[in-house]
Amino acid sequence: MRNVPLRTHWLLLTTLVLTLSAALLLQGYTQHMFDSTADGAPRVPGPAGAVPPQVVAGGPVIEGDAGRTAAPAARTIALTFDDGPDPVWTPQILDVLRRNDVRATFFAVGTQVAAHPDLARRIVADGHQIGLHTFTHTNLGTASPWRRSLELRESQLAVAGATGVTTPLLRPPYSSTSDAITDTDWSAIGQAGRDGYLTVLTTQDSEDWRRPGTARIVANSTPKDQAGQIVLMHDAGGDRSQTVAALAQLIPELRAAGFRFGTVSEATGLAEPVRQASATDHWQGLALITALRASDRALDVLSWLLWAAGGIALLRAVAVLVAARRHKRMRGKAWGRPITEPVSVIVPAYNESAGIEAAVRSLLASDHPVEIIVVDDGSTDGTADLVESLRLPGVRVIRQRNAGKPAALNAGIAAASCQLLVMVDGDTVFEPDAVRMIVQPFANRRVGAVSGNAKVVNRGGLLGRWQHIEYVVGFNLDRRLFDLAECMPTVPGAVGAFRREALLRIGGVSDTTLAEDTDLTMALCRDGWRVVYEERAKAWTEAPASLGALWKQRYRWCYGTLQAMWKHRGALVQRGQAGKLGRRGLLYLLMFQVLLPLLAPVVDVFAVYGLIFLDPVRILGLWSVFLALQVFMGLYAFRLDRERPGALWSLPLQQFVYRQLMYLVVIQSVFTAVAGSRLRWQRMERYGSLTVPPAAHHGSAGEGAAH
Repeated sequence: MRNVPLRTHWLLLTTLVLTLSAALLLQGYTQHMFDSTADGAPRVPGPAGAVPPQVVAGGPVIEGDAGRTAAPAARTIALTFDDGPDPVWTPQILDVLRRNDVRATFFAVGTQVAAHPDLARRIVADGHQIGLHTFTHTNLGTASPWRRSLELRESQLAVAGATGVTTPLLRPPYSSTSDAITDTDWSAIGQAGRDGYLTVLTTQDSEDWRRPGTARIVANSTPKDQAGQIVLMHDAGGDRSQTVAALAQLIPELRAAGFRFGTVSEATGLAEPVRQASATDHWQGLALITALRASDRALDVLSWLLWAAGGIALLRAVAVLVAARRHKRMRGKAWGRPITEPVSVIVPAYNESAGIEAAVRSLLASDHPVEIIVVDDGSTDGTADLVESLRLPGVRVIRQRNAGKPAALNAGIAAASCQLLVMVDGDTVFEPDAVRMIVQPFANRRVGAVSGNAKVVNRGGLLGRWQHIEYVVGFNLDRRLFDLAECMPTVPGAVGAFRREALLRIGGVSDTTLAEDTDLTMALCRDGWRVVYEERAKAWTEAPASLGALWKQRYRWCYGTLQAMWKHRGALVQRGQAGKLGRRGLLYLLMFQVLLPLLAPVVDVFAVYGLIFLDPVRILGLWSVFLALQVFMGLYAFRLDRERPGALWSLPLQQFVYRQLMYLVVIQSVFTAVAGSRLRWQRMERYGSLTVPPAAHHGSAGEGAAH
């Protein structure tokens, strides 16, 4: 194990996030900025005063920057196909053209070329001409200049990457004949001309996009006189079976009428415009195609992960709510003969001067006989001196050199004179009946440990409220489930009770993990002891008051839990109580406290993606359903814990800050564990917000301790 801080995982995570973001942006642009409106669909005509008269009256091939045009020679037909290539219809059209020895021109959409590069290569290999139909089939006339350039450059790269050639031929989507050019169309044609492109319009529309039937397509494509024509057809965009059938009939009929066929350049007498692509363009095109395919796969994976995250979250919600309802019926049950024997309370303390007095005095106010053992683990702030100066009866102080919390607990266990032990952190105060309540389950000889009900005392600010919600809705609901399933994985250090016999049998508290409480609980379960939850045993603990302190605490908790899970993985194949821990508790932790937080970013990333590229109303609706489920669980959990639900108003805000922090903690913990780095002990900062619960004097613990 390396005892060094881990940094490379953040670089890796940042790279992964940036790569995923780029893939989703590319996916969103190519798929959801794609305009699928048919090329020939009616358009509202616009002003055309800026279009040169010679262009309006000229041929369909336009050199935009110079205003020159070209037209096909008489009795010459240039068949052109837009919107492809398509994996179903393009091969069939190519087969018809090959059988009839006809070469045509295919105006391909860049995203389609990237999706089916083999078809683009076949178009070129079969001797046909390839042209551009933009990257996402966008209307260049209404697009901004930067998007026009992007559309043409990316579609050119896609063609270069797939076929190894570049082409200056461009057919703008939604264009038709020269006399239909508007001012906005002319602006796009002019910009394309300055960039070196020839705009190819049409003279005859087969209207196959309407799917009017084979006979009508043939009729629409047949010239009315001897003039040469550039005929518009489609090899993609829907069912093109009528086009394939019409093409097989049209070519022989026109040949019999004395027409010949050629590409656009052959029909208009232009020099062959398609050229070999440069190595740079070819490799850039291949990179673009690879990126597009990777983005498709990324979205597929993201979609599956989203469903997995949603399914796991829903499964947890159902499981904990059903368990909580059943656990509620057990509330107040008698475990057996009331436990009245004295209890040893062990308080490990390291630099706890801010709250140790309140903690000790709250224990002395217990309505159950206790001896209190404060184990000072080499404090440098006078913690031991402070406790001794109080001269409180029944309170002992043990001093030792700093050796860590497990060593302090073991020293307290060795010094305890009672058979029932309560362990409490130095930042926690007990309610007067907490000790009595937490030891009652020991009337059952199978019970080796009892988890109490930890409450957040400093819940005033947003961060405090969010942790308060987490303790009630997260931790306590889970503990009810674990109690029912007899697989409790953690007795919290803030409030837990143990049978001394059980602790001695497993060798005391281990220091091999950072989550000594989880490690200890799992060891007890594997030794055959049952661990239960007593919600009536309430203690108030100080929660971190800053994001930095919270991060350190949860990082230690999460990393320590992963250590404990790995250490006790053998429980998966054991029987009895150990098997319940393994096949119930460990699998629950793995699914809901490791996998679900790891999948949580998927929900957020997809939500942002959906708001930008999908239907934002639908995305907000789904998020509202998710939030409503959280609120329902919160209300039910607060009712079970007899808490006022006012703090739940901050739950929506929690989804935007706190939840992200928690899953980042899990991500870092998993990276740290996989990398084999050892995390140093990180002590939480104390704020001195602890006070003895007023119930110790007035019998009203809950509300007084909460403030």
